[in-house]
Amino acid sequence: MSMSLSTPLRAAPRAAPASAISARGVFLLFALPFAALTIVFGLWPIVLSFQVSLTSSATALKPSATYVGFANYAAVLGDPVFRASLRSTLLYTALAVVACVGFSLAYALLLNAPALGRWRVAFKVAAFLPVVTPDVAGYVVWRWLYDGSFGAVNAVLGALRLPAFPGLASADTVTFAVLVAELWHHAGFYIVIFLANLALCDRSLAEAAALDGATRRQVLWHVVLPQLRPALLINGVYALIQFLKTFTVVVVMTKGGPNDATNFVSYYAYQLFDQGRYGEATAMATILFAIVLVIALGAYRLGQGKTA
Repeated sequence: MSMSLSTPLRAAPRAAPASAISARGVFLLFALPFAALTIVFGLWPIVLSFQVSLTSSATALKPSATYVGFANYAAVLGDPVFRASLRSTLLYTALAVVACVGFSLAYALLLNAPALGRWRVAFKVAAFLPVVTPDVAGYVVWRWLYDGSFGAVNAVLGALRLPAFPGLASADTVTFAVLVAELWHHAGFYIVIFLANLALCDRSLAEAAALDGATRRQVLWHVVLPQLRPALLINGVYALIQFLKTFTVVVVMTKGGPNDATNFVSYYAYQLFDQGRYGEATAMATILFAIVLVIALGAYRLGQGKTA
């Protein structure tokens, strides 16, 4: 049976180019292991934590747990200590984010100044060295520095005939003392991000503005800072996440005191977990996670709207 010449022939489906297949394969080869690690060690523990928060503490870690619904959340939200802890956490986070991002920006601008000359490398090392210092070791040293008996801080103040600094012993000064230690430990990370973005800034815009008679403050405010909005957004969101979860510095330096002034949510949840109140502790951790997620996403969207 012969085929009519008028019958149209269907074109054979084109095979995907070998380069596209190889590129997709390479992408999957590198992406899938990290995706699996994120699911196993990131998302799955969050799901299990939420599951534990719905169970009775007495049976939370047993194979046949007793589910109590949102009773643990009601107990946590009705706890006056938790509410005070949440207020302290939010206040400390607001102060820490402003202080850390502001100090890091100022330090990065200083490092970017040509007048610094050959001292630039030394200042960079001094800024980043605390980042790679172990948390516990660094905070132990800060606790010694603040000690009222032999601490270097009060020794220097005494030599200058200035009033002693109560440091960690007073509820009025402990937040500031902890904030300085955190600033010392974390600022170098944010400085590196600002320096990387400063290197990408268009210097010709600043030079043109200076030639037109703009002052240094005007150049900084109207030329440099608008170009640093992506870095400000990244650092701001990361600092929000980091300081809302403040934990190690409290464990090492204050143990939540004095008078619960540094009893932040992460540390309070740890205390409940140590007491075997697993349901309430994980409920508290879940509430903190939700707050971190909402604030971080809100800050990110707000920043994206400004940079658009």
